[in-house]
Amino acid sequence: MTLPTRRPGRALTLLRASADATAAIPAAHWPKQLATSLSELDATWQESAQLCADAAWTARATGHSVLGLLHPEDVLAPGPDPVATMSMRHLYLSALRYDFRCPTLTLLVEQLPPQERDGLDCYSRALYAFALLGQSRPEGLALMQQVLDDAGDHVKTLHVLLHGLWLGHDLPGREEHMLQILDRPPFASRTDPIALFREAGALRALGEYRAALEAIDRALDLLPPGDMSVHADIVRERSLIATARDVQRLACRPVKGSPE
Repeated sequence: MTLPTRRPGRALTLLRASADATAAIPAAHWPKQLATSLSELDATWQESAQLCADAAWTARATGHSVLGLLHPEDVLAPGPDPVATMSMRHLYLSALRYDFRCPTLTLLVEQLPPQERDGLDCYSRALYAFALLGQSRPEGLALMQQVLDDAGDHVKTLHVLLHGLWLGHDLPGREEHMLQILDRPPFASRTDPIALFREAGALRALGEYRAALEAIDRALDLLPPGDMSVHADIVRERSLIATARDVQRLACRPVKGSPE
């Protein structure tokens, strides 16, 4: 995990807060514990996004999803502490994202009071854009561009947008938008297996099967050992690429006994 730092030792302090919350995940109080810790540290939206996204994923993977502990009203009403409020939203909206609950996420954000919605931090807006993109709603593309203008090279935010584009199969220019994001500096080294997985899917949709296979094979090689859920998704994508390539080859092959 790479965390932005504002002073020496801050990254270690943030990691300790994350570790304490993760250790408490079986207990019902862990989301509020993490939000309180981030508030005490006066966390930036980038820091909150990093820790909350990872914690929401870990909780889900261990059968303790945030969605079973928090309720929509916990994130709809503005709290007295803006950092804690932001972090609780990061946790809850991330959990909705991981469960692909795009309509629910959209409705939740749109139920926020207008002032709160207009003042959402960049990562929360990225999660809203994910939900719109995932439903192939064109207005998600405009919001995505606004987020990109503000997010810089924040990897977690870029991944949220890629995820939404990946789901939004009916979006105009979907694959090109994905490849443009993947051209950004955080992905230039081509060492992020999830980014390579998204790249392979975009290339497959464009009919670039050789390049897609190269990307997906690199993703498989870079994936940390033991990550079975993501491994299954990547293997499935490889099968889709190979099948699409084979179908194209068959379509181009002359039929026996027919004039060429």
